[in-house]
Amino acid sequence: MLLREDLEKREELLAPGASRSTKSKGRRMEEEPCEFRTEFQRDRDRIIHSKAFRRLMHKTQVFLAPEGDHFRTRLTHTLEVAQISRTVCRALNLNEDLTEAIALGHDLGHTPFGHSGEEILNKIHPGGFHHNEQSLRVVELLEDSNNRVGMNLTYEVRDGILNHSGKGFPTTLEGEIVRLCDRVAYINHDIDDAIRSGVITLSDIPNNSIKLFGERHSQRINNMVHNIVETSDGQDFVRMDEEYWSELLVLRNFMFDNVYRSSKSKKEEDLLMVEEVIEKLYSYYVENPGELPTDEQKALERDGINTVVKDYIAGMTDRYAKTVYEQIFGTH
Repeated sequence: MLLREDLEKREELLAPGASRSTKSKGRRMEEEPCEFRTEFQRDRDRIIHSKAFRRLMHKTQVFLAPEGDHFRTRLTHTLEVAQISRTVCRALNLNEDLTEAIALGHDLGHTPFGHSGEEILNKIHPGGFHHNEQSLRVVELLEDSNNRVGMNLTYEVRDGILNHSGKGFPTTLEGEIVRLCDRVAYINHDIDDAIRSGVITLSDIPNNSIKLFGERHSQRINNMVHNIVETSDGQDFVRMDEEYWSELLVLRNFMFDNVYRSSKSKKEEDLLMVEEVIEKLYSYYVENPGELPTDEQKALERDGINTVVKDYIAGMTDRYAKTVYEQIFGTH
């Protein structure tokens, strides 16, 4: 039988810069340790069993209302980030449990309708909206169970979730892995989806990117992972070398110009639908707080109407947002 203490002893064999669960800065509320799981393993499990994690299944990654079953959702993106991150983490002999927990929780705060929904909510909500900050809010406050407010995760997992994007930077190497592998995952799988949908072809991708990373989806990811591991091995950072990082940015800019902001991947009528649904729902609930669900009404005194409405809409799936819209305003 393997007990928690046995797993903690195994962590002593990790690389010097690895995070160890016994050295965690802890939780906001102290808890009795688990008999079988380390603290980071408990965090991973709490995230997987959360309602916010299940909702990712029905949230857009890039393509709004795709005509096919093989396009990524926010959930499959999350799983791909976790897989790539764990591969890098294992090769560098760092803490896989911490990396996986951060990866699985990093997008819990994403809005319905992908980045289009995020941009609209950022525009209309006082103080703006950023999904990394909302993801932290989900795990610290909004997701509750067993009479506990929030998931009460360890500091290291919360830090990695908040700083997987934005101006901040993770304080652990495991968090740095997720921040970088998030980009590796979405750029590559979005290329895959964009080619499948006919928005771009392989010949559209910059020649230097193809030469450096490869033509096939698996080849590109494999080469990027190898570069990260080789560049970061034995270092106090996790990064690609300068050549790979520069070309990754070229590829990212290409995707923004040709996919993320392209009318080929987001039809004008779909964008108008997203804008109308989110803006009208936001205005409606701000003006009619009594129409909010019971749980949201209970939070009004604590958070104020705008924040509660923002939280409610950000937590919606694509289909639920459209259903609520139609119940209030009729068919779009």
